Amino acid sequence: MSLHCQKSAKGDKVNTHKFKADIHQDREDSEAMAIEPPFFEKYKAILQSSANEKEKPSTVEGFEELELPLIDLSHLNLGPLERQECIEKMGQAAIEWGFFQIVNHAVPDELLNRLKQEQIKVFQQPFDKKSENNFLNLSVQSYRWGNPLATSLRNLSWSEALHISLKDISKMDEYNKLRSTIEEYAEKANFLAQRLAEYLAQNLGIKANYFQENCSPSSSSLRMNRYPPCPYPSMMFGIIPHTDTDFLTIVSQDQVGGLQLKRNGRWVSVKPNPKALVVNIGDFYQALSNGVYKSITHRVIANQETERYSAAYFYCPTYETVIESCSKPSLYKKFSFKEYREQIQKDVKATGDKVGLSRFLL
Repeated sequence: MSLHCQKSAKGDKVNTHKFKADIHQDREDSEAMAIEPPFFEKYKAILQSSANEKEKPSTVEGFEELELPLIDLSHLNLGPLERQECIEKMGQAAIEWGFFQIVNHAVPDELLNRLKQEQIKVFQQPFDKKSENNFLNLSVQSYRWGNPLATSLRNLSWSEALHISLKDISKMDEYNKLRSTIEEYAEKANFLAQRLAEYLAQNLGIKANYFQENCSPSSSSLRMNRYPPCPYPSMMFGIIPHTDTDFLTIVSQDQVGGLQLKRNGRWVSVKPNPKALVVNIGDFYQALSNGVYKSITHRVIANQETERYSAAYFYCPTYETVIESCSKPSLYKKFSFKEYREQIQKDVKATGDKVGLSRFLL
């Protein structure tokens, strides 16, 4: 073989390796893209319109970062004075913040880590599979992404979620590890939520068995969230501003951060604490407490570089439960969970957003 031919062969060999490497990289990029919801395709018109109109950012940098009130639940097992002080501290946080964080909550770190790993596995599946009607054998629309009714970047959520009604868990037979992890977590979270709800009720004179009578283990739900990196973090949200409908929400989140809440009329960022669970008051507890406890508007800002995971346990009553204020004169007319849900659906369809408790003011 001539020197010229040898050089050509060597060059071909190098090019072949490079070609194979490019194919491998393209395959990895393609697989990475395959898991993402098609935000750009679905919301192309909104993105183009916003760019053309130079829409003002709905989020900006520089929010003050605050730590939520920290409640150490181990104090409940100390003397009567420490126990009462812990309960009062919890109630004060529900009045002034509508949010607090808890440690020594009896949900094992190992279980929370396992839930996170199972959550990652779910969201790393191809979008085409996640968006199937029978994904994980769950109800239709358990998997959700974006906002079907979005009309601008300001009401577009750059996130995906798996919303699981606990009564549907038994359908997940062939996904034993995910199912068993969710069942184990839901049992712990339900017990914790009931305890917290009962402690908060002591400050209001609500009967001790109210939540046992009106909240069954299958009436609550778990929502696992993933917030992909967002190319326009200053112009949209991970989740748009909202309040939660339930009595209480218990949130497990990672260290990435992004949760913001409305405090004294302005947005503040919540400093993430991976060692704590975040608890917030929902609309039903605000109504039940006659406005004493506050269901606070909150949101998640988007992150350009890093994906974020969280899991929210929504402590809800049965569908037929009637919510009535615990004191008089009442701020709200009484309503059932069913009536409240139906009103939300009407408002979202008409306006693209939830109106909430103000619909039930007297």
